[in-house]
Amino acid sequence: MTTFIAVLYIISFALFIYGLMGLTGPRTAVRGNWIAAVGMAIAVIATLLTPGMSNWLLIALGVAIGVVVGVPSARKVKMTAMPQMVALFNGVGGGAVALIAWVEFRTTEGYAHEPAYVAIASLFAAIVGSVSFWGSNIAFGKLQELISGRPITLGKLQQPVNALVLIAAIVLAVVIASGGDNELLMIGLLVAAGVLGVVVVLPIGGADMPVVISLLNALTGLSAAAMGLALDNTALIVAGMIVGASGSILTNLMAKAMNRSIPAIVAGGFGGGTAVASGGSGEVRPVRSTSASDTAIQMAYANKVVVVPGYGMAVAQAQHVVREMAKLLEAKGITVAYAIHPVAGRMPGHMNVLLAEADVPYEQLKEMDEINSEFAQTDVALVIGANDVTNPAAETDPGSPIYGMPILKVNHSRSVIVLKRGMSSGFAGIDNELFYDAKTSMLFGDAKSSVGEIVEELKAL
Repeated sequence: MTTFIAVLYIISFALFIYGLMGLTGPRTAVRGNWIAAVGMAIAVIATLLTPGMSNWLLIALGVAIGVVVGVPSARKVKMTAMPQMVALFNGVGGGAVALIAWVEFRTTEGYAHEPAYVAIASLFAAIVGSVSFWGSNIAFGKLQELISGRPITLGKLQQPVNALVLIAAIVLAVVIASGGDNELLMIGLLVAAGVLGVVVVLPIGGADMPVVISLLNALTGLSAAAMGLALDNTALIVAGMIVGASGSILTNLMAKAMNRSIPAIVAGGFGGGTAVASGGSGEVRPVRSTSASDTAIQMAYANKVVVVPGYGMAVAQAQHVVREMAKLLEAKGITVAYAIHPVAGRMPGHMNVLLAEADVPYEQLKEMDEINSEFAQTDVALVIGANDVTNPAAETDPGSPIYGMPILKVNHSRSVIVLKRGMSSGFAGIDNELFYDAKTSMLFGDAKSSVGEIVEELKAL
């Protein structure tokens, strides 16, 4: 039986890795997800076959509750709320690890007679898992707008408080590892780690939230791997390390895409404000408005149109009508492409998923590095709800908070049309200089309605 279980684990790990490879491209992502899911099912079966496994009724009850809660939630969630669900589900994983560490502490009477590595790995998992759980819940609250997206800080006391809470958690862990078996010590450790998760994420603004979700996901993976080491569970070790490694790589890539260091993001204080349409001296600057009719005419006589989707498109659920508009343009012999910024929307790949849902051909989805060189040959750049990722201030204004952040260079196009409800700022909380460019026209209104009007005008041409 031991050999059979080991073989099952090896098969599941191979499927994890092969499935993860599939997630590197949109064409193979769904298949990769299913392959990894099969690997996890095999790993669960192998774990249940482990000698000494008992409490089958509780295990079945837990699985049933998870299925009843998880499946309907995942099926019904809107794409605009997917980042919140990712944050919430990730937090549940970290919380589960923290609870397992607590149970391990109780069943071993404070790790008495356990090897030192078991106590260290379990305590590490308890701290990191609790940080991930509470931090993810704060991220969920900010994304769901239950908590203000603005940075909520303690001012100059913020970093000292962070350090104090971290030190408290570490001291409690050392005391426990040294032989302390009072359960209040473990409860205190979990509470201190939970407070750390809260006070670290609260000061982080909405602009950095996608990176925070990725970072917390990596922490959950590391905590699971550590718990697997303590429990001698191979599946937890391998799966946790895969999640931790891939989450860390993604966090680093996203931070680079925003020209932000990970320590600067954790330090907080960026994004979530509200800007007004005014210049540095406070004067109100004019913008040029346009209509659906003029927009349709302009695109109908173009050779190339680039659609730049953002969170506004996701909120309006405009991806299907955008696809309909693109088909009409393509029928007129016009080249259509979609410019995708790495941090457009509220999570990695948000725009890719939305557009794939509308059956947009994968070859038309162009990453930032690929499409930026094509804007100079673009007749019309149609920006739908994107804000910070198109702001020229990132290249021209050294005093801007986003200065140095790689952007989609839509301002290099011959003409820019921006679809927005109003002049509100993006997650970074700053004015977008693109709106005042002489080549830019603003089409105000709900993105889905506006594109729908453009579609009707194109049909009439």
